[in-house]
Amino acid sequence: MKPTSQPKCKSSDVNDTMGKDYYEILGVSKSAGEDDLKKAYRKLALKWHPDRHKEDKEEAEGKFKDISEAYEALSDKQKRQIYDTYGEEGLKGGVPPGGGMGGGFPGGTGGNFPGGGTTFSFSSGGPGGSFAGFNPSNPEDIFAQLFGGGLGGLSGLGGRVQSSNSMDIDNGYGSRRPKEVTRSLACTLEELYNGVTKKLKVTRNVQGSSGAMSISEKVLQVDVKPGWKAGTKIRFQKEGDDLGYGAQDIVFVVQEKPHALFKREGDDLHISLTLSLDEALCGFKKPVQLLSGKAIHVSNSNTIIKPGQVSRMPGYGMPISRQPNSFGALVITYKVQFPTSLTLGQKEKIHEALTE
Repeated sequence: MKPTSQPKCKSSDVNDTMGKDYYEILGVSKSAGEDDLKKAYRKLALKWHPDRHKEDKEEAEGKFKDISEAYEALSDKQKRQIYDTYGEEGLKGGVPPGGGMGGGFPGGTGGNFPGGGTTFSFSSGGPGGSFAGFNPSNPEDIFAQLFGGGLGGLSGLGGRVQSSNSMDIDNGYGSRRPKEVTRSLACTLEELYNGVTKKLKVTRNVQGSSGAMSISEKVLQVDVKPGWKAGTKIRFQKEGDDLGYGAQDIVFVVQEKPHALFKREGDDLHISLTLSLDEALCGFKKPVQLLSGKAIHVSNSNTIIKPGQVSRMPGYGMPISRQPNSFGALVITYKVQFPTSLTLGQKEKIHEALTE
């Protein structure tokens, strides 16, 4: 009687008997491509992140870990090839160089795999001809790589501005705080002097409990107060994107636009006035249009104005936001414009005037 031959082990049998079915965990077919794997991972990782499961956190942690492990293994071509042939236990046990690869699992020296104690040796066929074994990464690290930014949006009425969804992440499954979104709020000097109301449209992405993403829009109103300085921050709590573990804060930072005439320094406004030589010596009266829209007259008839001379007019500067009804100073720097040439007659008259 001929001895009964043992059937060779197929790769499908290996996955059934040697550990986790990564394809089943992700809910994808064995022909799934890179985009399919990412799509499946994103959906399941958001659904089972432990921060969203307070009542069944232990179960969620296990599922979240398996989902991350499955994605990491299948998204790497070398790991996936080994997994498809030898299953989870073969993948994690490692592939030493120089091993045979015949029908089924050839005997020999190599890694000891749990679940039967059998010893196997095989070659990976990858770079260098060996594979040290798969050690899954921290699930949070994988999550951060795929959700580090690019989702969601923030737009002002003047155009769309992309927001960032990067996170503050700890080393375990614990606290995860969505980082605030910071955007500039450009204001003219007139707006910072008089105050202004600005409206900005926010487009939010919100992840529901089922894993589906919804988009909503909201108009945020920023009431810029008279006297606010560049760098002033206005925070809107939890008005940004929400991927299921808390909504982002949106922070607008005041940015001062350059002005054609005035330069702000603290609560003071600086301006330059150019005088002719006649005005510098004999007196002048010049109008100055203030940021409030009113005009004042700056004049001098008693003294001679020298080039670079500075005068201060208290109460005509910027409003002081911390002190109601108080203002800084208007600081005027004078520039004297000398004539480019003089006639002989003009020189004689000046000489006579100065030597009397």
